[in-house]
Amino acid sequence: MEFTHTCSGTCSRSIRFEMDENHIVTGVTYVGGCNGNLKGISQLCEGMKAEDLIARLEGTKCGFKNTSCPDQLAKALKNALAD
Repeated sequence: MEFTHTCSGTCSRSIRFEMDENHIVTGVTYVGGCNGNLKGISQLCEGMKAEDLIARLEGTKCGFKNTSCPDQLAKALKNALAD
């Protein structure tokens, strides 16, 4: 299933990804933000379980902000799991 998350408090505007019935995440794509860093995050996430990604990414902060692009992905994954 495909999901889109609108980001809040980050340079990236949105995140798109797919998650299958086993909670395996693929195709993570950020719109906006730091291109190289977000491509790297996307590649590292490929094929991982959503629960593992949430555990690793949730609470990550970017500088003085209360969130970050990885934290926004964790929020998106939590919302997708709740659906």
